[in-house]
Amino acid sequence: MYRKAVLTVRMYDLILKKRNGNALSKEEIRFMVEEYTRGNIPDYQMSAMMMAVYFQGMNAEETLELTLAMEESGEILDLSAISGIKTDKHSTGGVGDKTSLALAPMVAACGLPVAKMSGRGLGHTGGTIDKLESFPGFTTELTPRRFIQNVNRIGIAIMGQSGELAPADKKLYALRDVTATVDNMSLIASSIMSKKLAAGADAIVLDVKTGSGAFMKKEKDAYALAEEMLRIGRGAGKRMAAVISDMDQPLGYAVGNALEVREAIAALRGEGPADLTELCLTLGTQMLLAGGRAEQEEQARELLLKVLRDGSALKKLAEFVEAQGGDPAAVYDETLLPASSLRENCVSSEEGYVSHIACDEVGLCSLILGGGRETKESAIDLSVGIVLLKKKGDYVKRGEALAVLHANDREKLKSAMERLKKAYVISEEPPLKTPLIKGILR
Repeated sequence: MYRKAVLTVRMYDLILKKRNGNALSKEEIRFMVEEYTRGNIPDYQMSAMMMAVYFQGMNAEETLELTLAMEESGEILDLSAISGIKTDKHSTGGVGDKTSLALAPMVAACGLPVAKMSGRGLGHTGGTIDKLESFPGFTTELTPRRFIQNVNRIGIAIMGQSGELAPADKKLYALRDVTATVDNMSLIASSIMSKKLAAGADAIVLDVKTGSGAFMKKEKDAYALAEEMLRIGRGAGKRMAAVISDMDQPLGYAVGNALEVREAIAALRGEGPADLTELCLTLGTQMLLAGGRAEQEEQARELLLKVLRDGSALKKLAEFVEAQGGDPAAVYDETLLPASSLRENCVSSEEGYVSHIACDEVGLCSLILGGGRETKESAIDLSVGIVLLKKKGDYVKRGEALAVLHANDREKLKSAMERLKKAYVISEEPPLKTPLIKGILR
């Protein structure tokens, strides 16, 4: 928790200072975050401050100090008892993004400790914890002690985010969400990084998505966010890297919790979709470099390919599942994973090339089927979702299936089907190919 800020100031004066375009000092930022978290600064004044920041911006020093103040507003996980350089990976979120399910076992199988905190899904993007709970008995409700023991013993653990982790960010984000002040680079970056820093890893690799299914729709904005987060991480003494990746269509083919688990397992068997495998190799390479497990990209990539070829990455997933209460047999027998009672093809009414897939719409279709949450209290159906059969650039004939919907409710199936058909755009000419990996920043 905080050391008490020794500062006599009025919040009014800080709002006025920022409104006029001046930089806030470290002491002023810490005072503001501490007093707001304690409830001593009212929401209406903090709303005014967030709006002032939205229009006037924050410089690099202010952004770092805001992040550190939010990090220190609650618990900070001490991972010093874990031997080696602890690594973590964060994705800004997307549709079908099951990367962590395959990536974490791959990196751990290479001998680099993965100590990760993850969240649940909300809206059209899925959450790693929900997907992992597709394994019968699996839990992410670990004590810090067991979390550390698991990483030391098998090299990997994933824990649910504690409510005591960066509580200032939780309170500020809720306020920004209802005051139209979410879209500010400093506020977005500090929100993400405050939680990552509090999670205690030594090295953090960021997967910043861009495209129709990403928070950052424009590539230039994804680069700007990545650079801001890298500055924050380095300023806090962390080893950092960022990958800018495409989210203009779902990653892989599966969208939905248990369906994505199946696809991640296939990737660990060396049978996964090319885009998912390539993203895992790219992110894993950066993790191994940041963690000191390899000195060159080629060496790191070869280590990752080796653990896929010899089966040790798949075995590591089974060890990880068992260590957190799940049934490891489900890693080798997918019939033990949740499955829906209804399956129906979404067929094309046109002939031509798939030129566009409205990625966020595919995510919303999965949500309609019951695979996502509209509110944090919503219950989800782990078995439902969508498996795409056609992606951008593929040729489709009239009456041919574009995707398969997995459902347990016919009304929801009908609603999702109508929406999914509209998410596909069919053209006479093939679309231009766009790279999966837009860039790597270190």
